[in-house]
Amino acid sequence: MSFFAVPARSRPVVRIAALLLFVVVVSLLSATPARAQDGGGDTASAETKYEGLFMHIVHSAGPVFGPIILFVSIGLVALIVLLAMDLRMSTAIPPGFVEEFTDTVNRRKFKEAYELAKEDGSFLGRVLTTGMGRLQYGIEDAREASLNMVESIRAGKEQLITYLATIGTLGPMLGLVGTVYGMIVSFMELAHSTPNATKLAAGISQALVVTLLGVALSVPAIFCHAFFRNRLIRITMDTSNIADDLLTQMYHNSKKPAPAASAAPPPSADSRAGVETIKK
Repeated sequence: MSFFAVPARSRPVVRIAALLLFVVVVSLLSATPARAQDGGGDTASAETKYEGLFMHIVHSAGPVFGPIILFVSIGLVALIVLLAMDLRMSTAIPPGFVEEFTDTVNRRKFKEAYELAKEDGSFLGRVLTTGMGRLQYGIEDAREASLNMVESIRAGKEQLITYLATIGTLGPMLGLVGTVYGMIVSFMELAHSTPNATKLAAGISQALVVTLLGVALSVPAIFCHAFFRNRLIRITMDTSNIADDLLTQMYHNSKKPAPAASAAPPPSADSRAGVETIKK
């Protein structure tokens, strides 16, 4: 899979990622920090508090860690959407394709069955196309070729799932770097004879906020990595079993003799009488 050329199947994912980026940017530009109200702390609305917390997190993340975490978050969402669309049982093993392929094989239209599998871009269709290409050399050779194709497709999909594990590991590391940086800034302020409480609080806040964002980025990545890995294992097993059954069915149908042509009907009594008259 090339990351420089966007396939047609992945274009909806790109649109979703672009929409998410647009919403985040608009939110950052339109949101305003909450202003403190003299004597109005008890009557502040929940919405005002939420906007203040959100902008505090944005400001504490800073111009370095904020864009990095935002970029990784958008990539994580796009990757999850892509895997959710690709790793579906109905997409990997279309029920309509299985029924049509089985009916075509039972009618001994093997060439049409091969074209049907070749035109289908699903997981099962690609495996069947490879297996049928080697079916002329025996069922065992066809099975081996189809299993090799299963492993090849599985390896390609595992590469995308591995990026989830990478993001899950990268999130806490980014948080740790932000924590160390924020603590360094805070201790630098403490080293002054008269430390500024505002700058000291800003450094501590940055350390905590970046750590929070890193952990928040890691949790869904780790969960989705385990979820999609188990789903890929299930899809791979089901695809292998169904492909083996369909190849075996096609192989045995190809070995059966073609149905004999229907015999001519016996001559009628009138025709026999006519033959006897001609003989006389």
